[in-house]
Amino acid sequence: MKYIERIADSVLEKYLRATGAVLIRGPKACGKTETARRVAKSEIILDARADVGQVMATDPRILLEGKTPRLIDEWQVEKNLWNYIRHEVDARKEKGQFILTGSANPEEDANMHSGAGRFSVINLSTLTWLEMGHSDGMVSLKQLLQGTEVKPAFNDTVSLDLIIERLLKGGWPALYGMDPEAAEVVNRGYCDYLAEVDMSRISSKKRDPLKVRAIIRSIARNIASQISSATISRDASLDDTGISKPTVLDYLDALERVMILENQPAFNAHVRSAAALTKSPKRHLADSSIAAAALGLGKEDLKADLMYTGLLFESLAYHEIKAYAQPNFLEVSFYRDSYDNEVDIIVSENHRRWAAFEVKLGAGSIDEAAEKLIRFKNNIDTTKMAPPRSLNIITGTGFAHTRKDGVNVVPLQKLGV
Repeated sequence: MKYIERIADSVLEKYLRATGAVLIRGPKACGKTETARRVAKSEIILDARADVGQVMATDPRILLEGKTPRLIDEWQVEKNLWNYIRHEVDARKEKGQFILTGSANPEEDANMHSGAGRFSVINLSTLTWLEMGHSDGMVSLKQLLQGTEVKPAFNDTVSLDLIIERLLKGGWPALYGMDPEAAEVVNRGYCDYLAEVDMSRISSKKRDPLKVRAIIRSIARNIASQISSATISRDASLDDTGISKPTVLDYLDALERVMILENQPAFNAHVRSAAALTKSPKRHLADSSIAAAALGLGKEDLKADLMYTGLLFESLAYHEIKAYAQPNFLEVSFYRDSYDNEVDIIVSENHRRWAAFEVKLGAGSIDEAAEKLIRFKNNIDTTKMAPPRSLNIITGTGFAHTRKDGVNVVPLQKLGV
């Protein structure tokens, strides 16, 4: 299969020139190994070698020998290797020595020392629309943060059916070019493997697959919302007693460590009103296809429930914007206050420059979204922080343009880095 060029390719090359080692992390099957192999000169795949434990007990540095950059795939299988890599980077005093890839973050260990100054980190997502060729990238996220107006583009629109197919299929590199119905089968198998194997693989603790599935389904039902652990505990109940809150917290932590659960943080804006700002995050799964697969939803199900499909599309927009933000070191959050005023996505550069985004599946809600964004902007206390550089509506259908009120309308198939 031909390598699909990634946004992270240029980031990886930049980081290899700046630090001794680069850690690429992301959910299983998102393409970490292939991205690393594009530049690696030697490699070792730790979870494919039966003798790794014996080598670690004898002389771990043997695993680090080879042409550089050396790829160490699934490094967390032997988490003690982290410190040996750190020391080797110090000893060699050269850049671009190692690329580590991992689909799980190990449990915190006091013996694992910080890699600050030695390691750079790339968070790799599943494929974006830009990487798959579904977006032409005409509208740059970076330019929106600078306040640039959107040039009108009237000649291309995406049908609802096609958007739904892309939500169900997701951005898994192995499914690129696969028939959508076959991809749905593979995605359901991915959820099964996650519940039955991966959630227990990351530590010595055995986790109940039924509870894993129930918790993932609860997150999927409430995708792109601030669902609390207490709500998940009730919603994911397998019987009248439910799943205990400590168990839910443990499983949520494990889902974060296998990088299936993503928490979108709240934005700390200064507003004129007396509203209190929310602090709890919105929850997403690593790919829209996981949510649909966990709930057993197909094309007709999503067409029959456009409200839920809109939430899935919002989660997809977060996935895309987060990937486009990484090369420019931008932060991605959301705004909500105690008066239930909310903005779906905030993109910021150290809180100095920032832009606000609403996400709407169809073009019919654009006027309402624009009014909401303008009210939000007018409520910003500009004596304490700068106003947003731009107000934007991400849509699934429709065309790109800047409205007379200054709000940008950006179809997802036009958005890029």
